[in-house]
Amino acid sequence: MSTPAPARLSARRSAFLSDQNPLVPYLYLLPHAIFFLVFTVYPIALGVWISVHRWDPLADTQPYVGSEFYRNLFLDTPQRDFFWRTLVNTLLFTVISVPLLVITALSLAQLLYRPVLFRAMFRSIFFMPGILSVSVMGILWKWLFDNQSGLVNVILQMMGRPTIPFLTTDGWAWVPVTLGTVWWTIGFNMTLYLAAMGNIPASLYEAAELDGAGGWHKFRYITLPLLQSTTLFVVVTTVLASLQLFGQTQVITGGGPARATQSVIQYITEEAFGNNQFSSATAMSFVFGAIMLIFTAIQFRTMARDAGGPR
Repeated sequence: MSTPAPARLSARRSAFLSDQNPLVPYLYLLPHAIFFLVFTVYPIALGVWISVHRWDPLADTQPYVGSEFYRNLFLDTPQRDFFWRTLVNTLLFTVISVPLLVITALSLAQLLYRPVLFRAMFRSIFFMPGILSVSVMGILWKWLFDNQSGLVNVILQMMGRPTIPFLTTDGWAWVPVTLGTVWWTIGFNMTLYLAAMGNIPASLYEAAELDGAGGWHKFRYITLPLLQSTTLFVVVTTVLASLQLFGQTQVITGGGPARATQSVIQYITEEAFGNNQFSSATAMSFVFGAIMLIFTAIQFRTMARDAGGPR
């Protein structure tokens, strides 16, 4: 008596999906591979192609120009001047904001890890700004530091102090951008530190107390060393996020005054969609991406060495 067709089909399917079939692992990897090729490999390859051609989506031909747009970033061209100037602006913001975001987040986590009154409420208050969009955050801090009617200048007037044109003065324009960024994102880093502190055994602190260690010594010799892996993650992600500065300066200062707060991503966007120089903007993106990779590698190497990890 022959086996029914549905039964034979089910048996073949079971045999095909069995662990003995060498193709099964690749079938599980196939969905991720498709997404990776479509959304990562293809865009990068297309970007490289665009950066070495004079690409115009409305033109019939896209002439090959080789490394012309990369060379423009190192020769005497407007692209070089504006690219490196805005990169310096971005690095300045990173140097200022990253220590604030790391040290302040660690300090808040240390304070709110203790069983203080309304601890859960304070944790929520510091975390809640992170759920706002960058546009809402930018409008709020632009209003706070408005040159004429901003709350900060109103308070200065009430105190008999002269007002400060924050949004149109070189140097002062970074104040609302930096403070707004810290207020907006500090809750995420604080939450990471709180979660890491919860994994530190309480017996270590109890033993330190028996040896007469005070609060500072327990923090210095127990908490900080055991938070090194979390600090590495916080520093790297915060640096990468700061290097990608865009929305804060776009909304609060518009990149002004005179490009004093314009970030490198703002300039790349302007070059592509304002000046219609897509190939030039793509070359800038690759150069900036390489710089970010170098910064990340240096951070990992330095902090892993300090933590006693592999060199």
